[in-house]
Amino acid sequence: MTFLGHPRSWSCRWWPLLLLLLTGREPGVEGVTHYKAGDPVILYVNKVGPYHNPQETYHYYQLPVCCPEKIRHKSLSLGEVLDGDRMAESLYEIRFRENVEKRVLCHMQLSSAQVEQLRQAIEELYYFEFVVDDLPIRGFVGYMEESGFLPHSHKIGLWTHLDFHLEFHGDRIIFANVSVRDVKPHSLDGLRPDEFLGLTHTYSVRWSETSVERRSDRRRGDDGGFFPRTLEIHWLSIINSMVLVFLLVGFVAVILMRVLRNDLARYNLDEETTSAGSGDDFDQSDNGWKIIHTDVFRFPPYRGLLCAVLGVGAQFLALGTGIIVMALLGMFNVHRHGAINSAAILLYALTCCISGYVSSHFYRQIGGERWVWNIILTTSLFSVPFFLTWSVVNSVHWANGSTQALPATTILLLLTVWLLVGFPLTVIGGIFGKNNASPFDAPCRTKNIAREIPPQPWYKSTFIHMTVGGFLPFSAISVELYYIFATVWGREQYTLYGILFFVFAILLSVGACISIALTYFQLSGEDYRWWWRSVLSVGSTGLFIFLYSVFYYARRSNMSGTVQTVEFFGYSLLTGYVFFLMLGTISFFSSLKFIRYIYVNLKMD
Repeated sequence: MTFLGHPRSWSCRWWPLLLLLLTGREPGVEGVTHYKAGDPVILYVNKVGPYHNPQETYHYYQLPVCCPEKIRHKSLSLGEVLDGDRMAESLYEIRFRENVEKRVLCHMQLSSAQVEQLRQAIEELYYFEFVVDDLPIRGFVGYMEESGFLPHSHKIGLWTHLDFHLEFHGDRIIFANVSVRDVKPHSLDGLRPDEFLGLTHTYSVRWSETSVERRSDRRRGDDGGFFPRTLEIHWLSIINSMVLVFLLVGFVAVILMRVLRNDLARYNLDEETTSAGSGDDFDQSDNGWKIIHTDVFRFPPYRGLLCAVLGVGAQFLALGTGIIVMALLGMFNVHRHGAINSAAILLYALTCCISGYVSSHFYRQIGGERWVWNIILTTSLFSVPFFLTWSVVNSVHWANGSTQALPATTILLLLTVWLLVGFPLTVIGGIFGKNNASPFDAPCRTKNIAREIPPQPWYKSTFIHMTVGGFLPFSAISVELYYIFATVWGREQYTLYGILFFVFAILLSVGACISIALTYFQLSGEDYRWWWRSVLSVGSTGLFIFLYSVFYYARRSNMSGTVQTVEFFGYSLLTGYVFFLMLGTISFFSSLKFIRYIYVNLKMD
């Protein structure tokens, strides 16, 4: 298929995104258009693609269908372009509240190559998407029937007539649908290679009045939806997550209130009884986390990379929270295509100041001097992997003629947003973080010579900590993760944002609790290398999420083909990486807070 490029009609401006962030809609768009009887209603053709591959979409006019002599595209928002939308005006003539009975759309003469193109599309279960007044309407391109084993029959038919059903309330369109229920498909079988196929495409329009005043008031599944609707409130998984959180919080509370109380009482008593004659020699008779008090705050290697991870992780924590809160406030209209995509890009650019501030602030606290290099590393830690992944995915889409390939103007717009907003805010945040940094607050002095770490049992190894620290947070969200994947990589519409916010809070809480518990076990074994271990232990949840994505692709989806596979695994890798950064940040600062607490309460010198 040949990619149809119309970059001028897809160009977007920056300022509508700010209004989208504030109001949830674009300038000049009231959400629903008001019509008078007889007013023309524009039907836009949008895209076609395999039913089971949501991200593999092509322009509707790439198929041999009725097409105007001059294709006029609708001006799209950034979110719509990112969603693969390429809306163009159609030949369908629809007027408000005027019924149409079998009007001719066009006459066509198809060559054998064009018929084969349609046959291939029908065999791959291609569906089309039209848009009427921001309402998507979908249907299959054709009909396929396979029956019998001996003899085997394989029939392919093309729908050449479409029945449009539109409902209105007053002067607004509330619902739109397309049907081929009483239509007989036109057979595409038995055509000779040198033969042309004559087709006549027709359509009908039927209007009916409804008592429903707003589109959002329609009952779930009331539209006989083209895609299945199976998402429900899953209380069992929520209760399971709550029980897990309570158990983990209780476990950590036991450590803090009983084990630590006993440790502090024993260590402080030993210090009082030996302080007169032994001085610092108590190190020779004690064991456990007290004995490493002169090493536990020894700064780790690769401190610049550590600070960059913490900065970008803090940024994505703010970004994820912001998106969920905006969704809770009703700022994303399900009838507006790509609104979440636009808001996510804008929020990412604006929250770059958080990554710069957190990274530079902590880097200066732990004695870092190359703060310019730290800022560059921070701004590149996510943007470079994202750009490389996107380049591969976009190239595959472009080579296959998919509408998911971004136009040059959109690429320049996104690059401009990052260069003029994201990167400068990272630098500004880094400058403020560096200037406001105070000396690192360590309750214990660090000796010049590092203490030798005793051999550790296998269950205190980094691998075991990563397995336990990653699996438990993953288990808390595993059920909810299916619904997220079914929305992003399937055909569902996720609207349970309150539950999503609750599960997100559970994930962060479980990560913090597990981090504290694993850090305590590590310090009890006289291993003071907790800095990177705390990041890796809970950050490994991202690896479990990627492994789940492999399972979902193989067992829970019907996706196939190079285009869909490359996009799925490319962005699944990025998703796991983002979760590693977020949860690694939560894990590190939870461990740091815990370690400061226990050593502040330890009597020394």
